[in-house]
Amino acid sequence: MLESLGSLTGSPWIYAVVGASVLLDVFLPVLPSGVLVITAATAAAAGSTTVAEAADKVAHVPREVPSLLILMLCAAGASVLGDLVAFRLAWRGGERLHRAIARSRRLTTAQERLGAALSGGGGILVVIARFAPAGRSVVSLGAGAAHRTVKEFLPWSALAGVAWTGYSVGLGYFGGQWLGASWVGAAISVLALFAAGTLAAYIVRRPSAQPV
Repeated sequence: MLESLGSLTGSPWIYAVVGASVLLDVFLPVLPSGVLVITAATAAAAGSTTVAEAADKVAHVPREVPSLLILMLCAAGASVLGDLVAFRLAWRGGERLHRAIARSRRLTTAQERLGAALSGGGGILVVIARFAPAGRSVVSLGAGAAHRTVKEFLPWSALAGVAWTGYSVGLGYFGGQWLGASWVGAAISVLALFAAGTLAAYIVRRPSAQPV
């Protein structure tokens, strides 16, 4: 996986690719944005180790690896921006979107639960759904179609973006540190991300679960 990215992980373009992938996967949930974030963070772990070792021998060593801070800012920012774009499009979607949601039991249920959660001053459902496959799309579109206010939705969207980004970057970085920057380490980190997504999907879909 790291080999397939090649020199991209050592180029500033990695931030643009990560940002675009995270931004667009609210509309195209099949995009592997989480895998890309983990891979970039794993490359950062490998590069930081190499730079640290080289710094012991050379006074000035160029740092041509992804910066974890910039990577997190790009991913979290793109996550919130994508949520807001989907939210606004759904908010202005009109009757056609409302009819489409009404035909989907999953979207209707998510819309009702999300509305109750946001009206009650809580939105932990937004955070949990961020980890579930397509959960981000369902939540953002549902909140917009239900005409929730930006003040109700944005703080929880930001928290969800930061939580998802921190988890994904942490998996890639510490996986690379502990298991080595190989396909094995990246694969285990990706499996951990999918495990969190499976758990989140189970929690979101539980009929008896009550939003916090």
